[in-house]
Amino acid sequence: MSSSSACLWSPVRWARNGAVRLAFDRLTEGADGEPLLMAMGLGANRLWFPDGLCRTLATHGFAVARYDQRDGGESTHLPPTATRNPLSALFTKRGEAYTAEDMADDAVAVMDALGWQSAHLLGVSLGGAVAQRVTLRHPERVRTLTTMAAVPGDVAGLQAMRYIRMATLAKFARLKFPDTPDGSIAAGVAVSRLLASPNRPFDEHAAREAAERNVDNGVRDQQAQGRQIGAQWHGRPISAIARPTLVLHGADDPLIKPTAAKAIASRIPDARLVLLPRVGHELPEPAWDSVAAELRGLADTTRTRKDTSATTPAKD
Repeated sequence: MSSSSACLWSPVRWARNGAVRLAFDRLTEGADGEPLLMAMGLGANRLWFPDGLCRTLATHGFAVARYDQRDGGESTHLPPTATRNPLSALFTKRGEAYTAEDMADDAVAVMDALGWQSAHLLGVSLGGAVAQRVTLRHPERVRTLTTMAAVPGDVAGLQAMRYIRMATLAKFARLKFPDTPDGSIAAGVAVSRLLASPNRPFDEHAAREAAERNVDNGVRDQQAQGRQIGAQWHGRPISAIARPTLVLHGADDPLIKPTAAKAIASRIPDARLVLLPRVGHELPEPAWDSVAAELRGLADTTRTRKDTSATTPAKD
């Protein structure tokens, strides 16, 4: 992390869920806003959330915190299992290391460490599925749910395959880079290229600069990714979600089909679906204002509901 970026964030702190330590930090700007907890996707650390997006969210009234999921970033990495990579995790024995419930409880542990009784949730990719599960398992802790570039949180294995572009996932599985800082940087650039919208020119220079600022070993740790994607959900279906919900998805997503977003929005009562034009499986700068405005509008619905409840006369 660059020194200028480091000034934007609090020192790293850790939450605990049993034996698992979870790294998190808070944006120093907008600290008096409404709590917003963010979870990133498969294998990726919390630094994949662009600082510019986080600052934009702060200007829209949010106190932003982000955390590394287990098996990612600075959080606890679990011992190896028989699952070798994300692709094999979809076809073979699953849930050897931990459950999806464990991952949902991780988010609540972070909220506890932050001193937040409740928060808005933003989850991207695998983080979106986790955020859906948090909302099902701990609805009292969730003000609103925003799930982006995700599959429905209650599908797994062969069911999930209908929403995944398997050719792209196979390309991920074939990525091979040396176990060195340079290898991690090269992997970061390759992943950024693979996930970018094909309808925007790919800025390799910017991608390399970002990868150099965030040397994330998780993007090439396929065993850890396999453990994450293999965590099984045993809880209720997403149709039981009763919190205000926003479903965001890049219209050009090369990894998760937009039909996944449509399925989520159709199954969660009153969910709002927004397809972001010229956006892939990513958080590009042209989309930051739209994403922040959508989250602000969603958060404002909870305020409106409270105001309506306060002014509605009680029935005899």
